[in-house]
Amino acid sequence: MSQEPFKKIENLYTNSLNDYGANSQAVGWKTNESQMTRFDKLNSVIKDKSKIISINDYGCGYAAHLNQLVKNGYKVESYNGYDISEKMLSEAKIFLEKNKVNIKTNLLNSSDIITQADYTFVSGTFNVKFDIDENLWKEKIKEMLVKINQFSNLGFSFNLLSTYVDWKEPHLFYGDPSYWFDYSKTNFSKYVSLFHDYELYEWTICVNK
Repeated sequence: MSQEPFKKIENLYTNSLNDYGANSQAVGWKTNESQMTRFDKLNSVIKDKSKIISINDYGCGYAAHLNQLVKNGYKVESYNGYDISEKMLSEAKIFLEKNKVNIKTNLLNSSDIITQADYTFVSGTFNVKFDIDENLWKEKIKEMLVKINQFSNLGFSFNLLSTYVDWKEPHLFYGDPSYWFDYSKTNFSKYVSLFHDYELYEWTICVNK
């Protein structure tokens, strides 16, 4: 796959950040409340809130998820935030300092995951495909999930827009929850949870090792 689609995605989020600043709209969520709901569902992969953990955040944006974890009492020891937008990563550093999040933080301008952590989160990162063929994008997601599984010691969680919708945007990717549940169960772990019980047009899968 060429790098051109990723450049489009980078430009999309960089421009959104310029338009909206460091808030939920800059990373594609209409409201802060819906963004927090997504984080809560992804956090379900963490079974013991009292345990000290390390995190990979694949497609971290301005690191709002880390801020939410810390504010909600999760004991995050270290955090690796990945994003293809350098401007997003610069804003993440400012955002975390502003919110007094004093966690060992490693911000990486990369679409590849290279750091081992207890848990990996993927929030909305796979939603925008632009004009990439749907089957090709599907294979790209599977390829990345294999890598994410390898670099996640205790588990990982991810979300996708649901195929259970009334209409679809052509530049977005919609995942069949049954397919991705079966794929995760078959390839990663027998401990897989699927959440499709919240008022957003998406679902969340949690994979525990």
